[in-house]
Amino acid sequence: MRDYGKVSPQFWTGETGKKILAAGPEAALVALYLMTSPHANMIGLYYMPLAYLAHDTRLPLEGASKGLRSCIEAGFCAYDEASECVFVYEMARYQIAPSLKRDDNRRKGVENELERVPSALLRKRFLAAYGDSYCLTTPRETEAPSKPLRSQEQEQEQKRARESAYADLSPATALPPTEDAEDDDGEQPRPPKGEQGRPPCPHERIIALYHEVLPELRQIREWNETRRRLLQRRWSENPERQNLDWWRQFFGYVRESKFLMGKTTGRDGRPFDCDLEWLIRPTNFAKVIEGKYEDQAT
Repeated sequence: MRDYGKVSPQFWTGETGKKILAAGPEAALVALYLMTSPHANMIGLYYMPLAYLAHDTRLPLEGASKGLRSCIEAGFCAYDEASECVFVYEMARYQIAPSLKRDDNRRKGVENELERVPSALLRKRFLAAYGDSYCLTTPRETEAPSKPLRSQEQEQEQKRARESAYADLSPATALPPTEDAEDDDGEQPRPPKGEQGRPPCPHERIIALYHEVLPELRQIREWNETRRRLLQRRWSENPERQNLDWWRQFFGYVRESKFLMGKTTGRDGRPFDCDLEWLIRPTNFAKVIEGKYEDQAT
């Protein structure tokens, strides 16, 4: 995490800043967050799921999405929904420098940050913007365009389609046979098979539901690849879990357990510390939906 981030006074008076301010307070808050986010780096190209944005700014998910879309339309940033990465166009210019000489040690730091970015599309855009002025040696990449940020109308239409296609499910429904055979500390998650025709797992929306229904439990700050695969696996292994209402019911079911909510103590005399990653590990998930933690005794 960076110790500080620079915000130019031109943010309030420049052409792009005026467009953002005209879009409303949500857009202004999102723009300031993107420049000062604890998840950001010096090059302004980093992993930033909408759930992080909504949680840190205290905006509802819809407001965070609206503010981000306004920033994109103002030419402030780009967002690759497939990799959940954001590129703030002018951030490197202000956080580092407008240009770097070939013998500047900061060049290596820029290249290291660039190599960590999972979005080839946004890496390509960064190189187009800064490759020459920063004398970067990272190969120029080419890739077909990634999926753009969906409009709110498309998101709502997709949600309605999912809700009509899949029936509601009580969280206590038993698990179908799965390939998860290892214990919950040793699972090596595998990408799900047969993605064609399956609704994509809405990671940020499920995280937002977890924060909404279970605010007392440990909050999510980092959503790494291991956690992504665990949630993707739970989403993919049963079609009935492939709608947000099921997950709202599941988190509500967790809330009814005194043990999972830390209201009782375990054998060590301390309350149990539950979080989303624990809940979606295969063995734990099975125990929860099978009712093992209902009215758990001390």
